[in-house]
Amino acid sequence: MDAPADLPGALRCSVVVPVYNGAGLIERCLDALAHQTGVQPDAYEIIVVDDGSTDGTAAQVRAWIERHPQRRCRLIEQPNGGPAVARNHGAQVAQADLLLFTDADCAPVPHWMRALLTPFAEPTVMGAKGTYLTEQSGIVPRFVQAEYEDRYRRMARRATIDFIDTYSAAYRRTLFLENGGFDPRFRGSCEDQEFSFRLAAKGYRLVFVPEAQVIHIHDADVGEYVRRKLGIGFWKALLTRLHPERMVEDSHTPQTLKLQMGLVALALAFSPLALAGRWWPRLRRLAGLPVAAALLFLATTLPFERRLAEHSPRLALAGPLLLALRAAALGLGYLAGTLYWASQRDPRQQRRRVSLVPSKQDRVEGD
Repeated sequence: MDAPADLPGALRCSVVVPVYNGAGLIERCLDALAHQTGVQPDAYEIIVVDDGSTDGTAAQVRAWIERHPQRRCRLIEQPNGGPAVARNHGAQVAQADLLLFTDADCAPVPHWMRALLTPFAEPTVMGAKGTYLTEQSGIVPRFVQAEYEDRYRRMARRATIDFIDTYSAAYRRTLFLENGGFDPRFRGSCEDQEFSFRLAAKGYRLVFVPEAQVIHIHDADVGEYVRRKLGIGFWKALLTRLHPERMVEDSHTPQTLKLQMGLVALALAFSPLALAGRWWPRLRRLAGLPVAAALLFLATTLPFERRLAEHSPRLALAGPLLLALRAAALGLGYLAGTLYWASQRDPRQQRRRVSLVPSKQDRVEGD
């Protein structure tokens, strides 16, 4: 279905870009947003929310606005509150009926905006999700891209989805505000997943738009990759406390990932006992458990390994190790998060809300 034609001066969408210490990235994102095709330049506004940056990000955005006076771009400065708070703030001051979200480390392709707007010509569509691309050539970023493409194949088979990431996302603004926006307790990750789970549970229609692509800067090395997965695991613990039904299945997460997490946990848990069997004969029967878990783990990786091999043999060789590190990091992060959130007040009893009045400390600059 084609998107409705633009009307001169009609504001079709507001693009919200949260940023924290993104001085080296934000201009790349803004330049990409300024060169969108199929949408008139005056048909969208860009709202950059600087989340308490200390590296001169705000000054860079102000300079960009001055160099592009013909663009509808605004800068909001707020004390550091996390990406959920920053995105909510942008949504509050947005003037269009449709909210588009992307991140400072993303460069939307020229047709990104039109692709995300197109499904909203259907009145029943309430939210939409796009996809990642990468221009990096390293093993780790190529592996990360292959991970996402594996999940995109899963989502492409569904008429509706329940999982929207904010690197390429769109919502109807009224729906967004009426449902409280992103939960500000998620300061590190998963706030976008939680919000889309919440909407899907209410029966709202969310769709996958693979053409809505953004070029992302993926993890550059193994250390960065593992740290990110640890953080995701931690916040997943809160997410599953709020939405326990999503532990069974969602439209984005492969079921093999959960199995791999269990097998890696089993191998790690029983390896010390198997070694102790050298001195305590009664424990020798456990010696085969870590090996069996490792073999089963490798068996679960074969379908993904075949897809990695289509990219390159080197990528396929690195696959089992990176998949094991992924499972271990997610599992350890989830364990830490489970212990932490168990010690907190029941999150389901905490009231969600989005303030509709910006703080007096916040500054808004732009058109």
